[in-house]
Amino acid sequence: MKRIKIHSITSISFLIVASVIGAFAQTGERQVNIGFRGGFSVPKLVGGGDEEITRDYRSRMAYQIGGFVEAEVSKRFSIQTEVNYAPQGGRREGIQPVTATIPGLPTLPAGSYFYANFKNTAKLHYLEVPVLFKYTWKRDGGPEFYVNGGPNAGFLMKATQETRGSSTIYLDRDGRQPLLLPPAGTPFPTIPFDADTDVTDKLHRFSFGVTGGGGVRFPVGKNYWFIDGRAAYGLTTLQKNTATDGTSRTGNLVVSLGYAFRVKTY
Repeated sequence: MKRIKIHSITSISFLIVASVIGAFAQTGERQVNIGFRGGFSVPKLVGGGDEEITRDYRSRMAYQIGGFVEAEVSKRFSIQTEVNYAPQGGRREGIQPVTATIPGLPTLPAGSYFYANFKNTAKLHYLEVPVLFKYTWKRDGGPEFYVNGGPNAGFLMKATQETRGSSTIYLDRDGRQPLLLPPAGTPFPTIPFDADTDVTDKLHRFSFGVTGGGGVRFPVGKNYWFIDGRAAYGLTTLQKNTATDGTSRTGNLVVSLGYAFRVKTY
């Protein structure tokens, strides 16, 4: 089933490019670029306001690689379809809600949490397919600048929540009320939070968003290499059960280098 869904995403995207190429075939001319790109990504989870479980996430570092097909519609305008490995997620440090069951403590009602001081990193691995509309300021010799933007679809391959550190337990998110044990009133003992938890089943497999940016390309004969910068923002909520798991959306900044091979048919 997963292979069928991935194949459907890529097939639809490349059909868009094929339709553009087909239009050129009717006039006896078409131009196509095939390329590869890779670089650094700075993903971040965008939480739903003041929700305890999704707030205060910061950016983390990752990398992104992929390939693309660019079909020129005119001298300066083209449509570019990509298939990328695009990590998403974010990190959270300090006092935060504990979502796992703590041995020796009761399960709290939904929306109530125990707190602890530890590191928490959400790593979401996506296969992403953007369809970008691209405008290039072409010139004879020298660098050429471009801007692009369009929708993107993502398929979640795996999601892991990595926690690290040890802490006592608190009753508040500011760490001012440690949990005390009767009868002596001593603080709850420090416990480890080192774990890698697979949370794939808690998230929607498909996500949709928008991508936009620009860059500069340097012609090398019929080919070119380029430097690209872009930002992406998810429009769909990641969590299946928002009542217990909160609401988050994806977002990232990417800077990459790449090389494209041009094919011309007259």
